[in-house]
Amino acid sequence: MTSAQTEGLIAMLTVFAILVLLILPSVVGIVHDKRVDRQIRKAREYRTAHGVTRTV
Repeated sequence: MTSAQTEGLIAMLTVFAILVLLILPSVVGIVHDKRVDRQIRKAREYRTAHGVTRTV
């Protein structure tokens, strides 16, 4: 492997790492929102099934 190929590989890996660092917070946020939505849906289903009409 020549030095030009090594530099190209390092540059490509650096760009990939930066891309991952930019995308990771979005993915974590999406997963968190899905979990919260699931919890809200479950609570709503519980309230309608058990006749709970009001919370304190």
